[in-house]
Amino acid sequence: MTALYPQIVYGPVHSRRLGVSLGVNLLPLHSKLCTFDCIYCECGWNDDNRGKEGFNHPQVVEAALESRLQQMTADGTLPDVITFAGNGEPTLHPDFEQIIDFTIRLRDQYAPNAKISVLSNATQLHRADVVRALERVDNNILKIDSLVEGVAQLINKPCCNYSVASVVEQLKQFKGRVIVQTMFLRGEYEDQAFDNTSPEQVALWLEALKQIAPQSVMIYSIARDTPCKSLQKVEREELELIAQKVRELGLTCSVA
Repeated sequence: MTALYPQIVYGPVHSRRLGVSLGVNLLPLHSKLCTFDCIYCECGWNDDNRGKEGFNHPQVVEAALESRLQQMTADGTLPDVITFAGNGEPTLHPDFEQIIDFTIRLRDQYAPNAKISVLSNATQLHRADVVRALERVDNNILKIDSLVEGVAQLINKPCCNYSVASVVEQLKQFKGRVIVQTMFLRGEYEDQAFDNTSPEQVALWLEALKQIAPQSVMIYSIARDTPCKSLQKVEREELELIAQKVRELGLTCSVA
């Protein structure tokens, strides 16, 4: 079953991509809030999880994060990374920049070797405060699942004005201080078959990577339950073949 994160600070969990990760959820604790409604989202459909809760208050987030870091310091089990993800899109929070500010301070105080990561769908890059905050984190992880607009619309089901071409231009502005994350999968949704591993789609994706010139690329496939049941996981061997094409561009690519 798909599931939500019922706490502000959760884990630590072992992340396939990041190591021992302490999660931070800025979104409602019992409902999902996102500008995408991805057909593979482990949190389920937006409509199934629509509630009346608001964002978690910055002071509450700060207190919860400091308390957990204090506990982990006492236990000698500090995280490799502090990761903003949770029940939707973290950069939607109106005080996102302020939250990143105090997270950096708390990280420096309690876990100076930990990285700060943000997993984002890149839909809030029109906000200067979000861009400033993302420029300050260690792992600015932004999503592009397909360079074909129709396929991106089908897979990600954006609930906002979304253009892959615009996102590519916005990612170029980070001048390499960005990690591109892509979910590879195939299947059918609403009687439309898709496969973002096709040679044509991978070629377009690789061309976009050349333009963005990210510090690294993360690719992965389905590992948890999904709201759309007709999706097919791309096996690691196939992902490695795609990763090799990325490495041939001179870019670092990890497979999870």
